[in-house]
Amino acid sequence: MASSTRRLTWPWCRVSALSKSPVSPNICLLNSFHMNTNTEAIPAMSVLALLGPTAVGKTALSLRIAEEFSCEIISLDSMQVYRRMNIGTAKIRPEEQRGIAHYCLDLVEPDEDYDAARYARDATAAMAAIRQHGKIPFLVGGAGLYLRALEQGLFAAPSVDKGIRIELLKQLDREGIEKLHDELAICDPESAARIDRHDRSRVLRALEIYRATGVAWPEHLRRQRLVGEQNQAMVNHAANRFIKIGLDCPRDQLYRRIDERCLAMLAEGLIGETRELLAAGYSRQCKALNAIGYRHVIAWLAGDIQYEKMLEFFMRDTRRYAKRQFTWFRHDPAVTWFDWQEDDAVLEFIAETLNASVIGCVRNPPHCPISTLCR
Repeated sequence: MASSTRRLTWPWCRVSALSKSPVSPNICLLNSFHMNTNTEAIPAMSVLALLGPTAVGKTALSLRIAEEFSCEIISLDSMQVYRRMNIGTAKIRPEEQRGIAHYCLDLVEPDEDYDAARYARDATAAMAAIRQHGKIPFLVGGAGLYLRALEQGLFAAPSVDKGIRIELLKQLDREGIEKLHDELAICDPESAARIDRHDRSRVLRALEIYRATGVAWPEHLRRQRLVGEQNQAMVNHAANRFIKIGLDCPRDQLYRRIDERCLAMLAEGLIGETRELLAAGYSRQCKALNAIGYRHVIAWLAGDIQYEKMLEFFMRDTRRYAKRQFTWFRHDPAVTWFDWQEDDAVLEFIAETLNASVIGCVRNPPHCPISTLCR
């Protein structure tokens, strides 16, 4: 657990002039540089990323990190991009942000299309804006696919005739999502194995790709890797040094926190928020309202399930989602893991990592990973 008595001391000199933490004069290197907002030739620069499953405690720690290291925060969440959806997405409120700028929140309406490729563009623009402010970009969230899109790029999906999607939606209404998942298991068993049976958006996407091309989604991915169609990703990877920190938590503790969060969301007004979305004309079939929490409340409002079952499925599916998040990030060897209560250890790690970068900057100034351009 983070200590409230031990005063942290590290050698890295923060960019923020407001920092009051002690620094060593022997290694306070940034004083010899000046911030320059010329972006014509941006060298490799650090991007912090705080990762982990839902309800592990990322938001509270992220605010402390942002204050300590002069960061601005970019949400790494696939649902917080939607307006009007606040309680069910655990979106940080403006009054909770402590004056720290937050990006990639409230970008689109619930019925608008938004995907990982668009997120990569929005987050890249946010990183550029943050560096113009002389700050460090700081990604916070659990959307592993969105991080991959930003860091490595995604395959260029084949064009799909709108008629295929319309026919799939009709089939969805007639037969339900589980039948469509069964169909996917026959034509694309690899995708079916990794896509949750109730994930409408991804089941539909995998099926429409197969129907349009006769080739399974994973095979498209493999073919693209062979031809190297990741130009923007290569630029991002070369221009940024991602410092990735993962928060771990024993499963029993995490699942208790998830159950408590689900109850808190309902107490804070998730049902009312969902009613307002439906009253505003948003269909229960749209991608955003298929999110965990919202789809469960909608099923209860429609009389499809009892309240007790709604709560049970809400908690169950959130726990399953957290497990998938853990699995995703565990496969990334670049993530450095900490116990969810080791706040001070996380801060020490960031300080040491950034300090090492500054030492490298002194030895090779054109490649400073912290400032926009060190000269």
